[in-house]
Amino acid sequence: MTASTTTRTVDEETPLLPENGLKKKMTPLPWGQFSLVLFLQLAEPLTSNVIYPFAPQLIRDLGVTNGDESKVGHYVGMLQSLFFLTQACTILHWSRISDSIGRKPVILTGLFGLSLSMYCFGLSKTFWGLVLSRCLNGALNGNIGVIKSMMAEMTDATNISTAFAYFPIAWSTGSTLGPIIGGSLSHPVERFPDLFGNNEFLKKYPYFLPCAVPATFTLVAWTVTYLFLKETVPYPQPLAEFLGFKKQKDGSKAKAKTAQSINGSDDVLPEAEKPLPLLSLLTPRVIIAAGNYASLSLVDIAFRAIQPLFLSTPVELGGLGLPPADIGNLLSVFGILNGVFQVFFFAKINDTWGSKNLFCFGIASAIPLFASFPLINMMARYEGYGVWIWVAVYAQIATSVALSLSYGAIFIFISAASPNRASLGATNGLSQMSVSITRAIGPAAANSLFSLSIAHGYLGGYLVYYILLAVVCVSLVFASMLPRHVWTN
Repeated sequence: MTASTTTRTVDEETPLLPENGLKKKMTPLPWGQFSLVLFLQLAEPLTSNVIYPFAPQLIRDLGVTNGDESKVGHYVGMLQSLFFLTQACTILHWSRISDSIGRKPVILTGLFGLSLSMYCFGLSKTFWGLVLSRCLNGALNGNIGVIKSMMAEMTDATNISTAFAYFPIAWSTGSTLGPIIGGSLSHPVERFPDLFGNNEFLKKYPYFLPCAVPATFTLVAWTVTYLFLKETVPYPQPLAEFLGFKKQKDGSKAKAKTAQSINGSDDVLPEAEKPLPLLSLLTPRVIIAAGNYASLSLVDIAFRAIQPLFLSTPVELGGLGLPPADIGNLLSVFGILNGVFQVFFFAKINDTWGSKNLFCFGIASAIPLFASFPLINMMARYEGYGVWIWVAVYAQIATSVALSLSYGAIFIFISAASPNRASLGATNGLSQMSVSITRAIGPAAANSLFSLSIAHGYLGGYLVYYILLAVVCVSLVFASMLPRHVWTN
């Protein structure tokens, strides 16, 4: 064998040992606790997606636009953004707290906040009431970053891609059931007169029922979490000590250093495995991973925000003119497709292509997604609601599954970027804070651009899609900064 046939290209991203023949056997997932985490995670996508089908009509019913259809998108985008804006202000705080007091108390607080805010949303009769409800929702809920940390603590390098393949089940189920609930249960008196025709309360609050269903489910999730979920932080600080109601015992620090590790071994926790200060988290790895997570979320949230608005806007103004029930059914199709595809194919595709290639592919899929909006509208203008319209709509929904694949890939990078295992919560919180900022900007900016394009007819009313295509291209540049191989510690 010649030297040329055995020479390998080596750089700083090349593994020190060849992977062929040395692949470790996959560690079994702890299915009992893992299933509980997936179950409680369902609360957030359910509560967030339930308002999408009826939000445009709710704004119209409140009369805040004074009948100006071009302003509906502005107010809908504001409602969607407020949750993420308030979440951005608090999520890092919640995640860092979870590194100290444990994941479970923070998750319980988040579930309580979700439930309370959704009941308030359904009872709101003014726009400012909706604003306060969404702000309460975001401020009290930091669960998404904490749950990702808990999942990382339940896994290792051999099974983390499998775990994150199941992670979208909760989001997909919420994306499926939420729009169905929101679209079918809004204005129940008119939709189901035999059942609710004499209900004066639902006549006064026509959007309470779709909000109450996920709010009640969240209370069930709170109870299940309290009774059955096990803590994954080895020796969390007692809540009374953390709040200053009880002085820390002299031996508690020493006890923390000699605590058993999360897998139950008798190893002593080294000093390096303590939660790090915030500035120590700002390593190049964390910044690159968090930045790409933020850019992905900006692209994704812009699409998810515009999609229901486009579907509800009259055809002559640049949309498709569908009622809330049809919009809910269409949005639920994505949830089903995404859940099935992620479970059966994500781990295999990620292990075959690599996390970076999969992430870039998902981002690039947003190009045909945004380009299809004006195409569908032009088809509706010239051909009406023919079969090809529905082929195009369902093709757009199917393509959006590729965009969602990028989330699992970037979650793996973020987990690997953490300086140590004890700082997983803070690392995920920092990443989620950057994402919350972009998600706060994304819906309001995208929907306002949508309304602006319609109101002034810029580029035929399609200006918003040109701008969003440019955002996708910038995101692809950021994606190129990720390493070919996931970092290892």
